[in-house]
Amino acid sequence: MVGRNNKLGKLLSGYQKLREANYISQHFATYLSPVLAENDALRDEAYRIRHKVYCEELSFEPEREDRLELDEFDAFSLHSLIKHYTSGNYAGTVRIVRPQEEGQQLPIEKYCLSSITDDKLNPANFARHQVCEVSRLAVPKEFRRRQTDQYSGAATGVINQSTYSETELRCFPFIAIGLYFSAAAIIVNKEIDHSYVMMEPRLARSMGFVGIKFKQIGPVVEYHGKRAPYYINPGMLYENLSPSFRVMLKRIEESLERSASM
Repeated sequence: MVGRNNKLGKLLSGYQKLREANYISQHFATYLSPVLAENDALRDEAYRIRHKVYCEELSFEPEREDRLELDEFDAFSLHSLIKHYTSGNYAGTVRIVRPQEEGQQLPIEKYCLSSITDDKLNPANFARHQVCEVSRLAVPKEFRRRQTDQYSGAATGVINQSTYSETELRCFPFIAIGLYFSAAAIIVNKEIDHSYVMMEPRLARSMGFVGIKFKQIGPVVEYHGKRAPYYINPGMLYENLSPSFRVMLKRIEESLERSASM
């Protein structure tokens, strides 16, 4: 009597998805809060997390005496952190490299430009203020203590495909998803039209689990492991985002607006 294809079945399915969406968002908001790093103290928190992950754990960059990992792109980047309410510590960070002037390049342009083979989506085709790159997503070890988080790629936000499920909330990687959505919220708020990221194909698949579906614009190359260039714009984001995670994105947008005047 209540099938998926009849009106009552669709109504019940929609109601269940709405309940699930609200639960996911509320669960995140109970323990974690996104924060825009608008001052030097908060930016240093982001650089410290990056040093733990990219220098000490993954050895992608050399360790530094001040334990801060930053580069030339941070001078024109926006940074977001995820704060853990219970401990008061920061549980992850992500940056959005946002050029404003001619001569300011994205990391993908400086180090991996030859890997972009889709000429129409080459960042050189667009004005500097219209492009950005999401990079340096990092989750430190102390926030990956659960058995379900002890897998390769967890430090940089890869979702474990063997445990992922919207309904298996005890396995849900809230920190990584919160960072993805924080970056998306900032990009939409700043009206940036074209976004790029150089990442592992499995990380792209992880983002696809929640509806953040990037377009691959070049082959896999060797760059701190096997990585490929990807592209997305706000239209692509909202077209594919599932109802459950659309609610979460909206609440993260509101939380970032409260934390700072974006």
